[in-house]
Amino acid sequence: MAQIAAASSETLRERCTAILKEEATLREGGGKAGLERQRKLGRLPARERIERLLDPDVPFFEVGLWAAYKMYQQWGKIAAAGTVAGIGNVAGVPCMIVANDATVKAGAFFPQTVKKVIRAQRLAFECGLPLIYLVDSAGVFLPMQDEIFPDEDDFGRIFRNNSVISAAGLPQFAAIMGNCVAGGAYLPVLCDKILMTEGSGLYLAGPSLVKAAIGQVVEQEELGGAHMHAEISGTVDFYEKDDFSCLERLRALVALLPEAEAAKSAAPAPSTAPAKSPDAIYDLISLDGHKPYDARELLASIIDADSLDEYKADYGKTLVTAYARIGGKPVGIVASQRVQVRTKKEGIQMGGVIYADSADKAARFILDCNQTGLPIIFFQDVTGFMVGRDAEQSGIIRSGAKLVNAVSNSVVPKITIVVGGSFGAGNYALCGKAYDPRFILAWPNSRYAVMGAAQASDTVFSVLARARERGDKKSTPEELEELRATVKKSYEEQTDIRYGAARGWVDAIIQPHETRDVLIRLLSYVLRPMPKARFHTGVVQV
Repeated sequence: MAQIAAASSETLRERCTAILKEEATLREGGGKAGLERQRKLGRLPARERIERLLDPDVPFFEVGLWAAYKMYQQWGKIAAAGTVAGIGNVAGVPCMIVANDATVKAGAFFPQTVKKVIRAQRLAFECGLPLIYLVDSAGVFLPMQDEIFPDEDDFGRIFRNNSVISAAGLPQFAAIMGNCVAGGAYLPVLCDKILMTEGSGLYLAGPSLVKAAIGQVVEQEELGGAHMHAEISGTVDFYEKDDFSCLERLRALVALLPEAEAAKSAAPAPSTAPAKSPDAIYDLISLDGHKPYDARELLASIIDADSLDEYKADYGKTLVTAYARIGGKPVGIVASQRVQVRTKKEGIQMGGVIYADSADKAARFILDCNQTGLPIIFFQDVTGFMVGRDAEQSGIIRSGAKLVNAVSNSVVPKITIVVGGSFGAGNYALCGKAYDPRFILAWPNSRYAVMGAAQASDTVFSVLARARERGDKKSTPEELEELRATVKKSYEEQTDIRYGAARGWVDAIIQPHETRDVLIRLLSYVLRPMPKARFHTGVVQV
């Protein structure tokens, strides 16, 4: 993995280009051999299915492309965790699409596959989006079943979510377009409408397992083929000859939703533009994060021109809090300020650090956004909270707790963009993954850890050196230096944003100049009403 402490000659643009090349490789899934195998079966690859399903005029916003990146390497390359997920328009209706990629280990579920599907379901629920599942999976990857099967964020949670989503009234469509076996068979049957293509299989146990378990010899079609489920079991609602007719049927079914009719008459929003070109970001921010910049200059390339109304501009200056518009939509903004500032009360304050006054201001601002119902966008480039005697005496712990409390209890939609560092409690206070941002995105230069590599290695070195001074003679000075280097190297690898994206800590790595366009789309999703929970079973197959 490329180290985040890259040679100074590498620029932010070059890192972004490298990320795009890697993403293109990830989108190839299982590669040429996998694609040929899929076509021999008369089936389209997952991404072609999605392309045919979606309206052509709105781009697909993919979630979790980097899932499982460089994980499970003993089993091969598990591109995008063997599943494609994201939001796109079908018949004018924004829908969450989840499609198994059968070119990657026959679409089997790895631990990160499960977490990716659960994340997609959560996003759909919170944004009130219909869900479409394009099912083509061999089920759980058995060698790792202990990490996939039993826990609250494992395989069974997907089916629990199917049931809760249905009860909340969100439409769910499932198209079985290949294998759908074992526990995975519950997913389509818990959806509102089920389609199945000829040659596909839907069963709790395949022919081999049936023979081993009960000694019965049965062919796949008789056991769980499309004809059987359409004509005998009555499990599927629509029998489809092939992928093409199945995808056309899906589009027709989504077009029956009331929202599809409303979309036909919706007037386009008036066009707006930022004060500065989005490309100006590349001249503003450096790859290594050492170059200071004014957060207002960053926002000028993202928000609508002349829409910034800064809140408490002269107080708590290491965080910028402001009201603004993006694509005409009103938002609240909390952004790390990366230039050194001077305050009348505290004097000079370092950029990227949260001080007590900044935390107090941001907490109050978040309360106000909740009072008026404004979604909040957090721009993270934070090294953490200020430490030391003066900071402690200023009540930094109390102020930090106040900010964390406000973020935790915020009920308006939140979107987080990591544009640089995201370290320590600064990650928490500015709405990291643990604080339920509706979407969390990052730029290719982002760094993500409890602390920086240099600080971590120095801290470990100091602790062990003090232990040695107290009488622990097990570690020589040379061994301690070697340990320092090892810890630093490990942290450098783990702070690379690709490491975090592989584990689902961010939903997507986006190009900096596309931030405004992405936010305009995401705001249209997060402003949809979230369904209300109520006790009833939703759609249950008879």
